[in-house]
Amino acid sequence: MAPLPSKSVPPLRRLLSYSKPHRRTIWLATLCSVLNKIFDLAPPLLIGVAIDLVVKGDASWVASLGLETFETQLWAIVAMTIVIWVAESLFEYAFGVLWRGLAQTLQHELRMDAYTHVQSLEPAFFEDRSTGGLMAVLNDDVNQLERFLDNGANNLIQVATTVIVIGGMYIMLSPSIALFAIAPMPFIVWGSMAYQRLLAPRYDAVREDVGALSADLSGNLQGIATIQSYTREDFEAGRLGATSLRYSNSNRKAIRLSSAFSPMIRMAVLTGFLGTLVVGGHQVHEGVLEVGVFSTIVYLTQRLLWPLTRLGETFDLYQRAMSSTSRILDLLGVEPKISSGPLALRPEDVRGELRLSKADFFYRPTVPIFEGLDLCMPAGKTTAIVGSTGAGKSTLIKLLLRFADVQGGSVSLDGTDVRELRLPDLRGAIGFVSQDVFLFHGTVSENIAYGRPESTAEEISSAAMAAEADGFIRAFPEGYETVVGERGQKLSGGQRQRISIARAILKDPPILVLDEATSSVDNETEAAIQRSFAAIEQGRTTVLIAHRLSTVRHAHCIHVLEEGRVVESGTHEELVSRNGVYAGLWAVQTGAAG
Repeated sequence: MAPLPSKSVPPLRRLLSYSKPHRRTIWLATLCSVLNKIFDLAPPLLIGVAIDLVVKGDASWVASLGLETFETQLWAIVAMTIVIWVAESLFEYAFGVLWRGLAQTLQHELRMDAYTHVQSLEPAFFEDRSTGGLMAVLNDDVNQLERFLDNGANNLIQVATTVIVIGGMYIMLSPSIALFAIAPMPFIVWGSMAYQRLLAPRYDAVREDVGALSADLSGNLQGIATIQSYTREDFEAGRLGATSLRYSNSNRKAIRLSSAFSPMIRMAVLTGFLGTLVVGGHQVHEGVLEVGVFSTIVYLTQRLLWPLTRLGETFDLYQRAMSSTSRILDLLGVEPKISSGPLALRPEDVRGELRLSKADFFYRPTVPIFEGLDLCMPAGKTTAIVGSTGAGKSTLIKLLLRFADVQGGSVSLDGTDVRELRLPDLRGAIGFVSQDVFLFHGTVSENIAYGRPESTAEEISSAAMAAEADGFIRAFPEGYETVVGERGQKLSGGQRQRISIARAILKDPPILVLDEATSSVDNETEAAIQRSFAAIEQGRTTVLIAHRLSTVRHAHCIHVLEEGRVVESGTHEELVSRNGVYAGLWAVQTGAAG
């Protein structure tokens, strides 16, 4: 994708810059729209020619072509009519296919470019934005642009063609009448520009409000169980109603302004039409203007009137599309704060030593999470990180996976700063099991094989066995082909967690990071998973993040974090014997605290 123009550039220019690869299609579609309108405007000329033939006979324009009899002259007009109507129909088909095809292509490319770009952004970006708001941009705003390209672009081009062609015909047929017909045009152009400036902020507000509405709907649907359990249905309906009403009122403000556009244009065109009628009528009466020419001018004035009266509707569609374009391209213009490094990393080359050296990290400058943190997780060993809530355990995972970067010091893998490594290679070397398990809407088998979609059924079931998941999976009526539902809602928390563990096992990474991997399972299942981990962790760097200390007893080294600092390190037995922070936590969890 080419670099995008800055936000200060008008939306239409930004869109044209983005669609540069399709410039040939745009020009071809524009040409077909222009030719279609030219042929569409030809019938009034034929009417004038026919009237001229009937009134003037052998002195008519058709007779001057060398056609001798009235019959041949009449059939010549018929032939021209057929050619014009066929040509108009062909170009109408052509511009329909081209503009609508372009609309489909651009909406697909915009949606995919925006989605791909969003995927490249760091998790902090999503923490500051609602899912519903992003959905409104990726779906509703893209569709708004598609609607304009389907019809609006062609309408604007044809209106412009109508004004130019009819203005030219007026000048050729009767320059004196042309002055009256063309006089309203500067006012129409000025009025259109003035309306654009007035409508733009109103439609920006509409797009913002529809984003807020989408965010509320998305959040409420995801939290429907919480809403129902606290019997807050009426409150949420009222809150959503207020957001919906705000969106509706924003739309009404824009509609009231845009609806006044067509009547104003109609009045401006009426002025030109009345001038044409009065002046032209006098000229025919005085013998200055021929009847056929006057008839043509009257019909052309009508053909000019109706497209201009619909300009308000088209302009409304255009302004909505430009507001949507700005939101889409603004999203595409967000710069990722985490960029991939240049060094490739093959999984077979990874030993797995992870190290934080004098690492500084803060979400807000005045509230540091880590200051000069030194921490080593040796290759092939199991390292546990424990501590109270807010100690920095989750932040440590973000740094290891490069969901965030340190502001000082470094995080390294096998002695190489992770910022120097290609992001896909770094994350591909790490199997991550999050406490907040996410399963995709699909089958159990598809979710386990998510990291290795080419896996065989035997490999999938082996990973499930290792995660103590095979038993409950086979108990389902459809076994591994059971659909888990959105976010795995058909499964229990423990079942979701074991499937997530199986997914990480199947990936078979050199490094395994487990964030509260057994927090949602019962004691019996935890013990079974611990047995599986004992085999899985052999020869693999494993990082355990846990509140339940029973999960980390077997670790080669346990680090206790407090307020971003390592206050204790050692094996389970060593730490318990020291009667320090860890020993206190252990006593509380085992009921030994007195």
